[in-house]
Amino acid sequence: MSRELDKTVQLADDSTYANIFSYMGLPLSRDLDRAGLDAVVMGIPYDLGTSGRAGARSGPNGIRQASANLRWEEQRWPWEFSLNERLGAIDYGDVQFSSGNSDDMLEQVEAHAARITAAGKTLISLGGDHFVTLPLLRGHVATHGKLALIHFDAHTDTYAQHEKYDHGSMFYRAPREGLIDTARSVQVGIRTEYDRADHEFQVINADQANEQSIQDTVAAICARVGDAPAYLTFDIDCLDPAFAPGTGTPVVGGLSTSRALRILRGLSELNIVGFDVVEVSPAYDQSQLTALAGASLALEFLYMRASRA
Repeated sequence: MSRELDKTVQLADDSTYANIFSYMGLPLSRDLDRAGLDAVVMGIPYDLGTSGRAGARSGPNGIRQASANLRWEEQRWPWEFSLNERLGAIDYGDVQFSSGNSDDMLEQVEAHAARITAAGKTLISLGGDHFVTLPLLRGHVATHGKLALIHFDAHTDTYAQHEKYDHGSMFYRAPREGLIDTARSVQVGIRTEYDRADHEFQVINADQANEQSIQDTVAAICARVGDAPAYLTFDIDCLDPAFAPGTGTPVVGGLSTSRALRILRGLSELNIVGFDVVEVSPAYDQSQLTALAGASLALEFLYMRASRA
């Protein structure tokens, strides 16, 4: 039977292999006046701040491709509602900047983040290496003021590096720029060295996060953040390499994907105004494990956002 040729490409269907151009098949658009729009997904293909294995510039596309595996399910378990019934979202595409120009990246990401948040939309960003969180914070702070930080990672990223562009220095610089309140901030999954005697953030290290109950971890995060507006950043190397091999600086002893998702789910009632997932490096991935984890974390946050609608 012949079918009339549609004059537009339909992105939002349940195919796991056709027309995978956007995250979750969302409309590709930069129209922030779109009716019913609540959330914006934006890619940042940058990895010039990487100190280990490069390749996170391909992370946004890898996450979008892997998200096709999540498109068939109308209602993600264990949520009891359909996402598109509560939340309007678009894929904003990738931030474009001059190749090799980190200053241009900083400027462009901050400007786009400020534009999106000023329009009252929640921004979900796909990295890119973790250095992209610095301009994202700048853009969010322009709208929301100083933020609490909820940071999932194997590393604290508070290293006072001499390099201007480094994915291990953002959270040394951000408090000094007045972007985040360390007294309301927490880091989860840490399992590499840092100066414990002079560290401003609360740390729930990987051993604690793995051994104590999820409820205890959630309670500790919520107690620290309180009612402050918060930004949630998730470095995929917070997960153990068994669950996320495709990243630049893998560290064994991390969280499982299941545990991370359940912790995130427990934070739904916090006032989280922005989210990113970073450091997915498809060149080192196996069977899309890491990209799928990144896509699932972003989707979990969209459900968290929708649950407050």
